[in-house]
Amino acid sequence: MYSLVSAPVLGFDLTRLGGGSATAEVLLRALKLQLGDLPVLAERLPDEGVRGPLWVEVESAARRLPTLKGVGNDASSLALIERAPIGSVDALLTCIRYDVMAWTWEGTGRDATQSETAASATALLCDAAVASYLREVLDDQSRRMLGAGWVAAMRKLPTGAPIDLGPYHYAISSLLDRLRSIRPADLNRLVQSAEDARRNAGGWSPAVHSASWAAYLSDRVRTAAAAQMLLVQAIDIAAIPLADRAGGIWNMLSGAVQALVVKDLLDTATSHRLLAPVIAALGPAWLG
Repeated sequence: MYSLVSAPVLGFDLTRLGGGSATAEVLLRALKLQLGDLPVLAERLPDEGVRGPLWVEVESAARRLPTLKGVGNDASSLALIERAPIGSVDALLTCIRYDVMAWTWEGTGRDATQSETAASATALLCDAAVASYLREVLDDQSRRMLGAGWVAAMRKLPTGAPIDLGPYHYAISSLLDRLRSIRPADLNRLVQSAEDARRNAGGWSPAVHSASWAAYLSDRVRTAAAAQMLLVQAIDIAAIPLADRAGGIWNMLSGAVQALVVKDLLDTATSHRLLAPVIAALGPAWLG
């Protein structure tokens, strides 16, 4: 359900979870990790005597997280639907282990293995990600203990260069900056544009699929995923209401960001389908 190729789906869930922005930050830092960073992470992984009980709490908390299958049709259920993730904790962990940290595995298929250092570093990353993903249902003490090793490791690792967002880096960055400082009038136009796009949704799904496929073929999957995680954080900084995120604004903005990552590879019609609603709401200045 979650993968770097389908990062817009992961982003949709994160933008509706209380700890989603923090989870996006963990994933962004993880996407920048290099071989020399792994020992710094690995040495801060608590032993199993500490982690074991914490992951019992994680499993219990995950069962308390609302799911689309578990809600009804009354008014209170509709409010839960706005927050209920499409994916799951297991899906997040699979994405981290086998997508984000794919470069740490040696061999293929069932014979693939990680070094002890890489496995420990990945485990620490999973601890941090699940702590924020489950923020709303995990007790504070467990959450802090799960994230403590990651926080300590981040103090030792260099921040590194900014993430390269590809040929249209400037346009993506400008759009994100525009969102971070959004004004009420801009938000109103975004909401209206999202509603218009939802009523005229024909061609949107194929266009997003084309953009995602282009990212895969051009080896920009990690770049596109990073852009989606930055979008999660920008929307959070903008304090766009949850109902609006769930009601169409995420899909509209996510599609535009996905298109910008591979704009040089898309046909004009596909680019227009994904970018036009955002241009209608925010104007064209951020395109450069």
